Amino acid sequence: MKTPDKQRTRQGSGILRTALRRNLGAMVAGTVLMGLYQAAETAFPIALGLIVEHTMRDRGPGSLGVSIGALAVIITTVSLSWRFGMRVLQKANTTEAHRWRVLVAGRGLEPVARDADLKSGEVLTIATEDADQTADIIEVVPLLISSLVAVLIAAVALGLADVRLGLLVIVGTAAILTVLSVMSKRIGSSTREQQARVARAGAKVADLIIGLRPLHGFGGNSAAFRAYRGVSTEAKQQSITVARVNGVYAGTALALNAVLAAAVTLTAGWLAFAGRINIGELVMAVGLAQFIMEPLRLFSEMPKYVMIARASAERMALVLSAPPVTTPGTGRPPSGPDLEVDCVRHGTLRKVRFRVGAGEFVAIAAYQPRAAAELASVLALNVPPDAYDGSVRLGGRDLADLPVAAVREHLLVNPYDGEIFAGTLRTNIDPSSTGRPVDAAVEASMLTDVVALHRDGLDYAVRDRGANLSGGQRQRLSLARALAADTDVLVLRDPTTAVDAVTEQLIARNVAKLRRGRTTLVITSSPALLDAADRVLVLDEGVITAEDTHRNLLAADEEYRLAVTR
Repeated sequence: MKTPDKQRTRQGSGILRTALRRNLGAMVAGTVLMGLYQAAETAFPIALGLIVEHTMRDRGPGSLGVSIGALAVIITTVSLSWRFGMRVLQKANTTEAHRWRVLVAGRGLEPVARDADLKSGEVLTIATEDADQTADIIEVVPLLISSLVAVLIAAVALGLADVRLGLLVIVGTAAILTVLSVMSKRIGSSTREQQARVARAGAKVADLIIGLRPLHGFGGNSAAFRAYRGVSTEAKQQSITVARVNGVYAGTALALNAVLAAAVTLTAGWLAFAGRINIGELVMAVGLAQFIMEPLRLFSEMPKYVMIARASAERMALVLSAPPVTTPGTGRPPSGPDLEVDCVRHGTLRKVRFRVGAGEFVAIAAYQPRAAAELASVLALNVPPDAYDGSVRLGGRDLADLPVAAVREHLLVNPYDGEIFAGTLRTNIDPSSTGRPVDAAVEASMLTDVVALHRDGLDYAVRDRGANLSGGQRQRLSLARALAADTDVLVLRDPTTAVDAVTEQLIARNVAKLRRGRTTLVITSSPALLDAADRVLVLDEGVITAEDTHRNLLAADEEYRLAVTR
């Protein structure tokens, strides 16, 4: 067994540091360009003040030409530095968000349970909104530094005119940031709670969509919708709270910035009236007082965005830092392996023991549906090895000692409720376009009538979750996908419960024929599949109680006959 991957112990602050370190080059370039932009913006009112002062002393056309040229250079610098600076930063932001989305989605798709207690809908929100907000830190830091550059240049320029003006800007900026940093903590905690509640609402609606058909069946849709309305209302109220806090923050920032700008303007006017500064310096001071509000606004908003990014990063850490249920080794099972379950105890399973030899077709008749589900979960690695007693071996190697990827190359457990994706019949059968034996899988699963029914054949468009297919068609499509995978060991659980008896008989024969020479285990109560198997194992009360061919069991075991005869 290996030690856990250190990357799985991520914290929110570590995620932010990783994002910053990975984009250091782009951030340096963006900071330089955005700093140049802010410097040029700040230079504009300074240049105006100097132009006014020199024009009043020298009214010649040469001075006017130099002034116009200087303004043209400043304006060009402002335009180009902003354009290319934001291009660099937004490209890095988008790329980093993509990286985190892929990483979170990959962790969410790992076929092992996790301790984060997050539903798929919550993981979806984390992989989208939280990944985007975390990556915003790449833009926040350069904008923060460039805004600081603008404030410092303005303070120095005003300080050269009069020290009191420069000190007023520095002290006022420090006071504004102190007040807003305290307020930003409230925004961070409120945003974190809002993201959690929105994610829970998303998870609830995802569950409703999945279970809509059965809910309609037994009249539970109204109760389910009321439950979702409650969760959604909580999310709405928290969103209103966050919007209120953000509004107070923005209003306070604007008011404080306006007060500072007004203080600089009034102080400059008083100094000019007293003869301490000249007219050009007064024009510069008034211009800077107006200009400084924009970098101050950006500067004062940065703590809020930092807190939002940190809250999102902490939510991503819930997924990325959750320890895996198993820390597999690096071995690989042999080609064409057998499957052995040795004294497994889990849930209702009590020392289940059997072996499916390489190339054998075995069926398990489970009298209790829960036992069938638990056995399938164990084989599918959905249950951690330390959560059950006994062992499961593939080609003589314990699954706990094998990487999940290696197990998946040789062992496929097709779930009872296989998901159907939006796309086409072909992309559902062969999602990765690997050139698998699609036609043979379609024929074996008796999906041929669905293909023939539509003019587009295998390119027929399938809606999300197979909404435009019947239950039997969805089940056969899922079976075709499992057969097309052509794995060494295939485990099917109740693959024909939604089809008629005639189709079921044909599917049983086709599967046995297609899988000849491949290890196959079918957990089913279907007489057709049981009859097609080389031998049948009876799973009753958590143990294997009988083993023989289907026909021998029908003749000798009354309980078996009652359980599987339809």
